[in-house]
Amino acid sequence: MTNNTTALAREHTDCREVQIPIEIFLIIGVVSLSENLLVVVAVIRNKNLHSPMYCFICSLAAFNTISSLSKTWENIMLVFRDTGHLNSQGPSELRIDNVMDTLLCMSFQGSIFSFLAIAVDRYITIFHTLRYHTLMTMQRTVSILITIWTLCGFSSALMIAFSEAAVVMIFFIVLFLAALFLTLLLYVHMFLLAQYHAGRIASMPGATGHCRKRGLRGALTLTILFGILVVCWAPFFLHLLIIMVCPQNPYCECYRSLFQLHVVLMMSHAVIDPAIYAFRSAELRNTFWKMFFCLTEAQNYVHGTCEFVI
Repeated sequence: MTNNTTALAREHTDCREVQIPIEIFLIIGVVSLSENLLVVVAVIRNKNLHSPMYCFICSLAAFNTISSLSKTWENIMLVFRDTGHLNSQGPSELRIDNVMDTLLCMSFQGSIFSFLAIAVDRYITIFHTLRYHTLMTMQRTVSILITIWTLCGFSSALMIAFSEAAVVMIFFIVLFLAALFLTLLLYVHMFLLAQYHAGRIASMPGATGHCRKRGLRGALTLTILFGILVVCWAPFFLHLLIIMVCPQNPYCECYRSLFQLHVVLMMSHAVIDPAIYAFRSAELRNTFWKMFFCLTEAQNYVHGTCEFVI
């Protein structure tokens, strides 16, 4: 996908393409891969994090891990290509490139659906607190995750297989805008209704609204994460839109000369997300510290005496 869009961006333009050193891509890829793997391991090892919300967060981190892994591997292949050890047009290399593009596409779709799942979970937490454990069972959570992964994997393979068709780009852009609209609509409804209920609770004597405030804190974290997703991915989708709308316009070509910057933003998204998890979630912070402590205690770590269950 990226190779095709880059090739199109170099036609009919006086703007020089902005080149980002490949070391930058490699550093971002390795850092994001390490961070997201840390989140996945933390959620798996700490039984206190075995809840629907953290399962969805773990799924989001797993999708980010796949994205980081695919972009890192792609950059390693570019290094071999530049040194003459790899033919970028060879059949096996093209198949590998299609696999990496499929994984990248799947990770983006998975991120969107994971955000929507977390948003719904936060909504139920805030406004259906007493029925939460009935509505959001672990069995239902697993079913949702299986559906998300299956749907994203299958649709991404189809999209890359028919990537030359304009309808694929249109679908990709429509998916991005539709998910953005639905999530923002859910947030607006969530915060307006929460503000209304907070006013009513505050008027009651002795009412603290602790559970509702905690749910709103989780919703605020999700809002920050989704805002970062939009900032990091929107330039790339504008790039796709420009390819279809004004492929020969010199001003559009100048925007497309920034393509590598857009890729840096896309990769940075997987770096920023785990940092927000650690900053906003006390449980995750404590788990990270326990994991680092276990790593420093080599003997305990080898014998499995480091426990993450509080």
